[in-house]
Amino acid sequence: MLSLLGLETYQAQKLSLQDALQISSDSMRNWAPQAPKDLPWNFLRKLQALNAEARNTTMVLDVPPDARPMEKESQMEEEIIYWDAADDISADIYSFSELPTPDTPVNPLDLLCALLLSSDGFLQQEIVLKMSLCQFALPLVLPDSENHYHTFLLWALRAVVRTWWAQPPRGVGGLREDSAVLSRAPTFAFVRMEVSSNSKSQLLNAVLSPSHRPRDCFWHRDLSVGTNPREIADGLVEVSWFLPSGREDLDVFPEPVAFLNLRGDIGSHWLQFKLLTEISSAVFILTDNISRKDYKLLYSLRGSATKYYFILSPYRGKRNTNLRFLNKLIPVLKMDHSHVLVKVSSTDSAGFVRRVRSIVAHVARSPCRRLSVEEMAHAARKLGLRVDEDCDECQRAKQRMERITRRIKDCDAYRRDELWLQGDPWRKAAQVEKELCQAQRAGDPPDKGRAELGHRLLELRAQQNRQDPAWGLQEFIAGISSPSLAEKQYFLRWMEWGLARVAQPRPRQPPETILSLRPKHCGMVDFGELLWPEPLGVEHFLREMGQFYEAESCLVEAGKLPAGQRRFAHFPGLALELLLKGLPLELIDGSTLSTPLHWVTGLLKELHVRLERRSRLVVLSALGAPGTGKSTLLNTMFGLRFATGRGCGPRGAFMQLVTVAENFSQDLGCDHILVIDSGGLIGGALTAAGERFELEASLATLLMGLSNVTVVSLAETRDIPPAVLHAFLRLEKTGHVPNYQFVYQNLQDACAPGPRPRDRRPLLDPPGDVSRAGAQMEKQGDGIRTLADLAFCDPEKQHVWHIPGLWHGVPPMAAVSLGYSEAIFELKRCLLENIRNGLSNQNKNIQQLIELVRRL
Repeated sequence: MLSLLGLETYQAQKLSLQDALQISSDSMRNWAPQAPKDLPWNFLRKLQALNAEARNTTMVLDVPPDARPMEKESQMEEEIIYWDAADDISADIYSFSELPTPDTPVNPLDLLCALLLSSDGFLQQEIVLKMSLCQFALPLVLPDSENHYHTFLLWALRAVVRTWWAQPPRGVGGLREDSAVLSRAPTFAFVRMEVSSNSKSQLLNAVLSPSHRPRDCFWHRDLSVGTNPREIADGLVEVSWFLPSGREDLDVFPEPVAFLNLRGDIGSHWLQFKLLTEISSAVFILTDNISRKDYKLLYSLRGSATKYYFILSPYRGKRNTNLRFLNKLIPVLKMDHSHVLVKVSSTDSAGFVRRVRSIVAHVARSPCRRLSVEEMAHAARKLGLRVDEDCDECQRAKQRMERITRRIKDCDAYRRDELWLQGDPWRKAAQVEKELCQAQRAGDPPDKGRAELGHRLLELRAQQNRQDPAWGLQEFIAGISSPSLAEKQYFLRWMEWGLARVAQPRPRQPPETILSLRPKHCGMVDFGELLWPEPLGVEHFLREMGQFYEAESCLVEAGKLPAGQRRFAHFPGLALELLLKGLPLELIDGSTLSTPLHWVTGLLKELHVRLERRSRLVVLSALGAPGTGKSTLLNTMFGLRFATGRGCGPRGAFMQLVTVAENFSQDLGCDHILVIDSGGLIGGALTAAGERFELEASLATLLMGLSNVTVVSLAETRDIPPAVLHAFLRLEKTGHVPNYQFVYQNLQDACAPGPRPRDRRPLLDPPGDVSRAGAQMEKQGDGIRTLADLAFCDPEKQHVWHIPGLWHGVPPMAAVSLGYSEAIFELKRCLLENIRNGLSNQNKNIQQLIELVRRL
């Protein structure tokens, strides 16, 4: 199977997340796979875009249409001959790779298992996270029958966060958010014994779904390629959760409930079945008939605390045999006659689903086993299953994280007492730097005032440089300095989760806004919303490292410190390793709203050294008010990891690097794309504090001035954020206007991504008061009547996009809508096409970017 899918080369050196996220020529076209080797890449590409059709493994051959019917008939005859003879002829006679054809695609579960077996732990984690956003059932136990071991995927599930509506028996309900591996819930396993006429997966989907909103969490036999035989996926255990939303018409159960699904027969996968009996509140066994062999297997479960239920669809003439064995099993498994359900073709399906739900609800209400996924992993270890998290590198990284987070009792106090350089000293230094820069920009001759500012800045930097890194920062630096690249990555992930656990609880959004970034307003965002308390995160440790480097560099540059006495010159190299492995790094500090220039240029110099000949860059930025979905848009488009959710993430502007495949870089005209997310820097309204608006406009000018391409994300309002308009007006004077795209998100009436005549109207109508005020600040007066009056705005070009809402349905059980995914793909294709055609500003090398950062 691995050879068939072209994955055999990834067994010694596993497929990495960076491999999967590279920009290639395929990123610009919506193509159907034509051979089995295309399937893994098609799956990864669609999953990255949160496409609900990612599991479809149908292939299309490029053959004349009139040739296909005859070809299909011929293939069917060959297939029948092969399978009829399979019991009598050695399988070695036929090459396995000849079995699948475009009309008999690979089973999606085989594809998933093969891809997970070929991926490292970080790509596995990304695959599982994206599957959870698509509301696909997630792999819990990964079979590898050929090597005779099975893996419990605890690490792969670590990144999944679940949010649900918790309603206490008394009092007001509220939203609760927790890691999927840490929260406890009653768990119900569905398994098959021998043959069952009833589909487990279809039954599970029906149980999980309200009657008017069917879902296909579990892949099943009635889907387009669900009937293809599984080759390697038998023994796979999948998990899915029901999560209440707080709406009575949608909530099938009043609390979170986990459902497990074992693929294949329990007799052939006894180890997995034994695990399910030890971690589940109840087990539902689907079968048509009970044989003596089955009876003996089930008898071995005597004394189990798990409840057992049978769902039978008996063949004619087997009724008495089933009854005989069931009567023997009732005392052994502590059942009664209510634990036996019969479903035949004449059974009312809706009524049967209601009955199963009532059993699940009854068991969940009564005292029953409730385990977290982490606790399930303990049971897996005892049974001899491998747990992916048990490797030495992962455990060492976890222990280091625990040593750091154990000392954090209060996040604000920790920042104040342990990460002191980024507190008042950095704010004061940043203010002095701004005053000094303004004086230099004014062109005034050097005077006493400027000299005093320079002296004051050096004093502040010397004060910072006299400090030593606190113990927690030293441990953090040791963690990211590990010679093992994998341990370094494990440590960063553990730090992210560990800090999230100790962070102060944040106010929760109402159910309809979970993860959706849907703004609660239809007009402007108050700039005060930009000042939400920042939760303690990895970026604060990196910010502290940046300040040590910044202070030291400032003193060396002024001749106050010999270069040979530098202690922190290696810090940019450590941070760069993290950038290359997918961690967002801060470009503009979110606490002082300023750029640590020495730190940023130090990072870019290290990047230039590391990339060597592949240093041609395109800079793509996304600007917009908080809550307009720009971070989610970038993450979906490029598979990035920018923080999402207004008011619950860092405030600064962050950058990530996307690699262009070598065989495509010449065509695209660049080797890497540097993606910048403006975070919460840009507000949506003018305020009485003109200085605040001037600061926002300057930050927008900086980000857009660095960019070849800018995406402006807009809510359902006619006005561009005035700071962004201000930046456009400034840049127009210099002739440096990036290629730009305006994106309206969450429009309920938008069904297609492309611009239509009526779509352009909001941007071409006369601007509102705030936009007009922005123009007046740039001394344009009333000459700017509409954006079409700007020299760079061509209303006939494709600049405006309407992106449908993110969710199909109501979170937390909603999947990402197909319309959103397809619209984001079209926007990405357009951006890459503009880069390739040279419509963006001239691409830069890193040296030019360093100079541009300094100038801006």
